[in-house]
Amino acid sequence: MASKSKFDDLVEQFSRHVAGHTSRRGFIGRIGTALAGAAMVPLLPVDRSGRVSRAYAGSGTREGWKPQNTDAQACDYWRHCSLDGYICDCAGGSLTECPPGTKLSPSSWVASCFNPTDKQSYLIAYRDCCGKNIALRCACLNTEGELPVYRPEFSNDIIWCYGAEDNAMTYHCTISPIVGKAG
Repeated sequence: MASKSKFDDLVEQFSRHVAGHTSRRGFIGRIGTALAGAAMVPLLPVDRSGRVSRAYAGSGTREGWKPQNTDAQACDYWRHCSLDGYICDCAGGSLTECPPGTKLSPSSWVASCFNPTDKQSYLIAYRDCCGKNIALRCACLNTEGELPVYRPEFSNDIIWCYGAEDNAMTYHCTISPIVGKAG
């Protein structure tokens, strides 16, 4: 029989010590708690708005996004940086007013958009116009600064027509008025 090495003796001593001072149930319970805790970490809310602002701090824009200030009916118009829907300016309204026959939603989502002309960022309060079928003109899917639905004030995936006058729950288009300068 081969002689045991010092390493084998240390491992045996450690194993016997652990076995003598712990139970199998306790050990399995601690492993289960650790696994359940690790599985819950992705469910915790995370504020990613700081990461977004740091990522675009140098140029004021995200990669690939080239805002312009001439055509308000285009998706790359600077005020539409977080607009997810249809531009009201293409449906008989304007950047700040709903088209005739629609009602303004009582709530909004907000985003900070960079104006390339004056090199300033502005807070935009996107509001849906409700009560008519979807405009189907000038569709945009921009996501600058969008956060998940558990932060609804920064989520553009919600139809904001709930609570509109006369039960006008049907989405038509979105306006993008400036609230003020950001930051």
